[in-house]
Amino acid sequence: MIVESVIALLMFVQGEIKEARLQVDGMAQCLRGKRQAERQYSETVSYKCYKGAAELEDNIDGSKSIKKLIIE
Repeated sequence: MIVESVIALLMFVQGEIKEARLQVDGMAQCLRGKRQAERQYSETVSYKCYKGAAELEDNIDGSKSIKKLIIE
């Protein structure tokens, strides 16, 4: 288990987190992704950038992904 400080783009569907994407290039990348995602408007889907701790896991290709957010 690897716990690190991260910036993530969160997708909420009806107020519940459905997806969390790691943003390795920082907050600017997150805000850019949020802006692009919001161009396809949906009443039940919203996006937010999150800065905090998360439990990460290694993928087969050597990249990392978020396993669990740690919200304090």
